[in-house]
Amino acid sequence: MKIYTKSGDKGTTSLVYGTRVSKKDQRVEAYGTCDEANSMIGLGLSYIKAEYFDGKEQFEEFFHKVQTILFHVGAELATPAGKEVKWKLDETHIKELEDQIDFLDGSLTPLSNFILPGGQPAGAALHTARTIVRRAEREAVGIDEDINPLVLTYLNRLSDYLFVAGRYINQQLGEQEKNLHE
Repeated sequence: MKIYTKSGDKGTTSLVYGTRVSKKDQRVEAYGTCDEANSMIGLGLSYIKAEYFDGKEQFEEFFHKVQTILFHVGAELATPAGKEVKWKLDETHIKELEDQIDFLDGSLTPLSNFILPGGQPAGAALHTARTIVRRAEREAVGIDEDINPLVLTYLNRLSDYLFVAGRYINQQLGEQEKNLHE
């Protein structure tokens, strides 16, 4: 299979089941933004490959699951209304995120102020991924057709998870957070 198909040379692409749409279609914007977030998560994880900290293996394993689910979220967004979604989010995926948020947050200094995104490259990349997921959520809200409401919930919760994970990885790597008013 060749990487290039030439079918998108005139500004259109295929949704799941082959429906052709403009590359500016709201669904394409939404699932493309999920793909962008997934790539940024991958970048963030690449920065911690050589680092060691307690719980690193579990942290990376959970992120592998997150990236896989985010890929499937993109597929849901790429499926036209009225067509069967081959893989669907359910409440357990959201509950897993919430459990991980609570677990990581339990080891962090409670926030008393807004913090500035940044820190170690891994933490900064996860903070960037958070903002991209927020954009994906906004794009998904803009889809005029019905979508699985759990997609919006998952994206919202994923951005929360990425915020906490960015703080967590910065703490694990010895980075001091910078408050907004410092």
